[in-house]
Amino acid sequence: MAGRRGRTVRDLRRESRSAVLQRLYFDGPMSRYALGPATGLSSGSVSNVVAELLADGLLEEAGVVGADAGRPRRLLRVRPDSGRLIGVDVGETRVRVELFDLGLTELARAERPLGPRGYDVDAVVDHVRQGITEVLRAAEGAPGELLGIGIGVPGIIEDTGEDGAVVHGQTIGWDAVPLERLLRLTGQLPPQVPCFIDNGAKTLGQAEMWFGAGRGARNAVVVLFGSGVGACVVTEDAEQGRAVEWGHLTLRVGGRRCRCGARGCLEAYAGAEALVARWREAGGRPSGGAGEERALTELLAAARPDDGAEPDPVAAAVLDETARYLGAGLSDLINLFQPERVLVGGWAGLQLGPAFLEEVRAHALAQALRFPADRSRIELGHLGPDAVTVGAAVLPLAAFLTRGGHRPHPAVRRAAPPPWRASLESRLV
Repeated sequence: MAGRRGRTVRDLRRESRSAVLQRLYFDGPMSRYALGPATGLSSGSVSNVVAELLADGLLEEAGVVGADAGRPRRLLRVRPDSGRLIGVDVGETRVRVELFDLGLTELARAERPLGPRGYDVDAVVDHVRQGITEVLRAAEGAPGELLGIGIGVPGIIEDTGEDGAVVHGQTIGWDAVPLERLLRLTGQLPPQVPCFIDNGAKTLGQAEMWFGAGRGARNAVVVLFGSGVGACVVTEDAEQGRAVEWGHLTLRVGGRRCRCGARGCLEAYAGAEALVARWREAGGRPSGGAGEERALTELLAAARPDDGAEPDPVAAAVLDETARYLGAGLSDLINLFQPERVLVGGWAGLQLGPAFLEEVRAHALAQALRFPADRSRIELGHLGPDAVTVGAAVLPLAAFLTRGGHRPHPAVRRAAPPPWRASLESRLV
């Protein structure tokens, strides 16, 4: 039977379940009485939906309110143990896999360093498979069905339909890699479990917008500053966010060679890999065999010693120059997108910290147009080094909420990316 605008009764019921679940997820605990005006549903609809969700084990009671002022009202919330989610960060130095409950509390984690094979496709696929197996084994017996797997990767993601997500990662040597198909080949990813693959900067942005420094903003740019640099732009007309290859904006024509093969990209000057390389070229001497993260730590300690020693002039000069390059890049983002907030995350951004960000902020605001610059805040993200895995887990979580808590049909491997407007409004109103 079709409802208004061609929607079926099943569609309307799913939308009602989704509205209640989203409101309780972001704003709960709430009473049935409060859910009516919060969702726009009638009291009868709220009662029916809540009864269904309680019967399905997705909600639980969480105390009462109003006991001293008349009839008490029972509070409801989403049961954290009613489902599990996996988030995967295919990062720049390691693959991190985390298992979460529905409240995004970590249940288990596994990490695999990329090692000498780096971004070799077979090696990365094995790291992801092994990590998923390890976290599921570690949490064996924990309640809740596995609702989906989200994976954040470097590069541009193409949805090819039947073949799943294909990754175009020029900077890591991935040319049309059918990552989802490769992950499913061995059968370790059950066919009924949806798999979502997206750009790592975008998953970082999704996490910060839902749970971090982006909460309450309608327009924001979330920057991932690691070995390279990337960004996720969230605007009124792109609420789910879109990844932009900001690191490959041309900063200097004919400049330094970038990992992508071009010359003069922002990433070739401002990424952590380039920062450490420029320090070495200028005479810096990180300890022998130091990895990129340790080398950056040593550069920072040399440029800004905390023991009262004189700063190393070479390291300080490289760091100051990098702040100018990043400031120039951020000023472009401010001019192009006029965001309310620019949030800086990623392991390198968090490691360099507030003092470095203050320098970057000063350069960015000095170079951006005054009108958008006066309306933009530039600050560090709140979620720390796990933001990409949290954001990756948000992908199946958002789909689950949009489906109204229904499990995916066994024939459906992946759901379409969920609309963000409802979920954004559910936490902003």
